[in-house]
Amino acid sequence: MYTTIDKPTDYFNTLLYTGDGNNARGITGVGFAPDWTWIKERSSTSPQKLLDTVRGALKELESSSSAKEETESTSLQSFDSDGFTVGTNGAVNESSQTYVSWNWLAGGSASSNTDGSITSTVSANTTAGFSIVSYTGTGSNATVGHGLGVAPKVLILKSRTRSDGQWSVGSDMLGWTKFLYLDATSAEQTFNIYQDTAPTSSVFYLSSDGGVNQSSGNMIGYAFAEKKGYSKFGKYTGNGNADGSYIHLGFRPAWLLVKKSSASGSDWNLHHNKSPGFNVNDNYLAPNENAAEVTNNSYQIFDLLSNGFKCRGTGTGTNGSGATYIYMAFAESPFVTSTGIPTTAR
Repeated sequence: MYTTIDKPTDYFNTLLYTGDGNNARGITGVGFAPDWTWIKERSSTSPQKLLDTVRGALKELESSSSAKEETESTSLQSFDSDGFTVGTNGAVNESSQTYVSWNWLAGGSASSNTDGSITSTVSANTTAGFSIVSYTGTGSNATVGHGLGVAPKVLILKSRTRSDGQWSVGSDMLGWTKFLYLDATSAEQTFNIYQDTAPTSSVFYLSSDGGVNQSSGNMIGYAFAEKKGYSKFGKYTGNGNADGSYIHLGFRPAWLLVKKSSASGSDWNLHHNKSPGFNVNDNYLAPNENAAEVTNNSYQIFDLLSNGFKCRGTGTGTNGSGATYIYMAFAESPFVTSTGIPTTAR
C-alpha cells in the first residue's frame, strides 16, 4: 500500500488568519473539528498556545514555557465544527497581527482507558495515529494506556500542575533512554523517565520522575504513531552544505519540526507549507521561543518536495556537518495515492 490516508487535510491542517481584536471571533476553514490546536502569532512576540479538547478549550499551555496550565477565557474559547473561536487575547487575536494555527484530529470525546496501571482519559484517532492522553501521576513506576493500537514513535508529555514542568519529547529516534525538552535548546538528555522501555501497542512506561509522573499531579500527553503517506518521524545527519541531505518521506510535507539532538544551543525549527508557500522554505518559528516568525532566513532552510525534504542551508540548527537531527513531519499530500496513482497526475 502506498498510503493509508489519501487526504491528509482530513486529519491535519494548517490555517493562517489575521487578528481583528474582537471577542468571540470564529476562525473557520480547518475542515474538521480539531481536538488539538497550536496557535502562534507570526508577526510579533507572543507565547505559543497549545490547547486540546481533553483538557478543555480554556486550558492552555505554552510550548516555550515550563509553567503550569492556565485557564484563560480571552484566548481560545471553544472548539468548533470547522475550526475554533478566539477572544481578545493578543497571542491569538490582536488586530492586524498575523497568526498560524496547526490543527490535529484525534478521536473527539475522550473515554476512560484502563490498559495501564494508571487509568487514563484518551481521545484517540487510530487511522491518523494520534492520541491525546490525560492522566494523574502516582510518583511510582507506572504504565499509561494511549489508545492507538500500535506503538507510538513519539511521545510528548507535560505536567499541567507543576510550575517547573518542562515538556519532554521521547521517541524511537532517540531511543527510550533519552529525551529532549521542547521548551529548551539543550541536547538530548539521558535520564530514566520512561523506565528505559519503548512503548507497546497499548501503553507507555513512566518512571517516578516528577516531570512526567508527579504524585497526584495532572499530566497531558500527545502520542504519535507513524502512518505511511501521512506522517513520518526519523533522524538524519547534517553535512554543512547548501546542497544538503535529502530525507525521503513518501509525501509532500505540510508541517516539519526539526531539532538538533547531538549538541545543545540550537532552537527547534518549525516549517510549514503555508509560509512562504514555495521553495526555498526560508521562514520558520521556534517552539521553544516566543519570537516572531523568522523570514527570508538564509541558514535554517529547506525545500519541501513532493516526496520528502532537502536541507538547503548551512546553519547548525538544521544542517551542521556531522550533527544528528530528529524530525517530525505531517503530509500535505502523499506522493502516490492508495490506488497507486501519483498525486502529481491528478
